[in-house]
Amino acid sequence: MSKIEVHNIYKIFGPRPERWMEAARSGLSKEAMLQQGGHTLGLRNISMSIEAGNIHVIMGLSGSGKSTLIRHFNRLIEPSAGRILVDGVDVMGLRPRELEKFRQQKMSMVFQRFGLLPHRTVLDNVAYGLAVQGVRRTERTQRARHWLDQVGLSGLENQYPDQLSGGMQQRVGLARALATDAEILLMDEAFSALDPLIRHEMQDQLLALQSKLNKTIVFITHDLDEALRLGNRIAILKDGELIQEGTPEDILLSPANDYIESFLQDVNRGKVFNASHACVERSLTLTMRTQPVHALERLVARGYDYVAVLDGKRLAGVLTRVDARRAVQESARDISRYLSDMASVPASAGLDEVLAQLLRTPDPVAVTDEQGEFLGVLSRSKVVELVTPGTATEPPQQAA
Repeated sequence: MSKIEVHNIYKIFGPRPERWMEAARSGLSKEAMLQQGGHTLGLRNISMSIEAGNIHVIMGLSGSGKSTLIRHFNRLIEPSAGRILVDGVDVMGLRPRELEKFRQQKMSMVFQRFGLLPHRTVLDNVAYGLAVQGVRRTERTQRARHWLDQVGLSGLENQYPDQLSGGMQQRVGLARALATDAEILLMDEAFSALDPLIRHEMQDQLLALQSKLNKTIVFITHDLDEALRLGNRIAILKDGELIQEGTPEDILLSPANDYIESFLQDVNRGKVFNASHACVERSLTLTMRTQPVHALERLVARGYDYVAVLDGKRLAGVLTRVDARRAVQESARDISRYLSDMASVPASAGLDEVLAQLLRTPDPVAVTDEQGEFLGVLSRSKVVELVTPGTATEPPQQAA
């Protein structure tokens, strides 16, 4: 379900933007508009849909329009044309008091330079948005302490921002945004000012929190590695125009043009993709109580050499056609004693790790989730396709 819908947004900066709308719609370049009329084209005909519960990354180089776009969502910037709907409500139609309430309760924002109040303690910074909402002091203190604990800053409540490292300050900013319990989190280059190690830790922190909170997050970055790591979907802007939008896999495997390809040159695909991307759901699984004759019939009918066998939802092992035939010959009641061990990797394992395991064994490798439940089997051809740019492969085979 769409949480935010963006319809044909244009933004022209200058004293008379309405005079240049037709030229913008006709395709006049950003450079030409500036030279001919002294106006700057910020956004041209941007449309996108942001799904509830997703991290939707908007990325591009400096001047691409990404920060301009995100500031339209809470009307910090007014569009020259177009509509933005949040939960079906037209944000452009909100009156001043409605807009104030919308900003306080619907969306929170995390900035690149932290935006903390230097004269307030860490606790008071986190509670600031709640104070603006009129929440009583006892409750806002309790909620602020909770979110400081969630971002790993318990015990620092009485410190001041200048006593904290950059990474800690950004955690305070994140806790402040989360404390208001807003449904949508806008993060504008939130981790860009941090050194690489702290930046990676903050990405981990955000992903861990998102797995529990399921917020709708719009994340702005100029870093493709960050976009690919965080985003459920990615939108790439250039000179105020949307060049490509899709899942990380869509963009890596099918770049729209040379501009997108230039972004992808130095991407380590083995770290971006994980085992879940190369997992093929098997159309056949058996249980340990399956009768041997039925197991053999199904393997032969499908042309499979092996099949995964489950104990509930967990992987119990693998049954080969040879072992199924032996179980039939020995008149076994079920297949539970005829299973072989099956190697497995977690769905979150990077493909660089997965590839190393595949090279060690020709046997099938299962993919499991965080609870150890069986998801499917790794496709070797899919692994090769994902880690090798420009590789086209045949559809993966079900049999080993």
